[in-house]
Amino acid sequence: MKSFGSDNHAPVHPDVLAAIVAANDGDAPSYGADPWTAEAKRLFRDHFGPDAEAHLVFNGTGANVLSLGSLIRPYEAVICADSAHVHTDECGAPERQLGCKLLLAATTDGRFGVEAADRLVRGVGDEHHVQARALSITQSTELGTRYPLAAVRELADWAHSRGLFVHMDGARLANAAAGLGVSLGEVSTGCGVDVLSFGGTKNGAMGAEAVVVLRPDLAGDLPFRRKQGMQLASKMRYAAAQFVALLSDDLWLRNARRANGTAARLAAGAAAVPGVRITRPVEANAVFAVLPAAAVAPLQAAYPFYVWDEATGEVRWMTSFATTEAEVDDFLATLGRVVGAPVAAR
Repeated sequence: MKSFGSDNHAPVHPDVLAAIVAANDGDAPSYGADPWTAEAKRLFRDHFGPDAEAHLVFNGTGANVLSLGSLIRPYEAVICADSAHVHTDECGAPERQLGCKLLLAATTDGRFGVEAADRLVRGVGDEHHVQARALSITQSTELGTRYPLAAVRELADWAHSRGLFVHMDGARLANAAAGLGVSLGEVSTGCGVDVLSFGGTKNGAMGAEAVVVLRPDLAGDLPFRRKQGMQLASKMRYAAAQFVALLSDDLWLRNARRANGTAARLAAGAAAVPGVRITRPVEANAVFAVLPAAAVAPLQAAYPFYVWDEATGEVRWMTSFATTEAEVDDFLATLGRVVGAPVAAR
């Protein structure tokens, strides 16, 4: 099966899998007291700055909840996009686990700006009102777009001026950095982000994510929060080995470039098919489109993908490091057949 449903559907990158196998040699100290975790932490500092402190976790929801939990108290709130993963796809985990409120900023193609965020800061110091304390930005966004660096800096400067912390959901940070042509540190630390959820799974890893604290004064209680939040791995060397592989020799970048490049190829080809309309800017590894309703089910039967919005018929096609140009071209040929408009060979 070849799926265009999610980059989570992709296999583990062979180099990452080899790193796991290599780590599976003899005994090693548990709970992160092993050499692989020490090396992973060093690499995180290399990429995100000397003050970066990485805490490895199992999944993205855990990373987001722990990150936000380090910034807010139960009577405080997080400003985030109305399309943010913490709002739409985490089954209320931030609210349930942290007791906080999410304040939703109106977006355009998944992005929001200072004006939308500022409207949500109300009742400062009034005990009758939830107190905004953190701003959460998704990079790249749930709709496959990127924030320019200047836009992130503007949001971070505004947040800090209002006494808010800045969290970045970087489940696909690698795709954003690759598309912007900048380093992982430039797209996060350099823009004023305080705490980062860094994604490995969507970039070739197997169940490996990280909370990266970028301000030393915020890192003190993360080890205790991670344990209490059931995100502390006993055999952490296997997660750490994956990050050692991804963060060495630019594997993270090569993987992200492949995913972004095949998404661009898919979007360009699909846009040329009569009856198909690309609905969002394609700036990472997601393509959103509307196609004739009768064509959706036959196309899904050949290549699984999600209908993003049942009301409008908008669908989402995702690529990954494992997606090849030949697979994209086969998908486009199938798309042409099901909409009755054969696609010329590329």
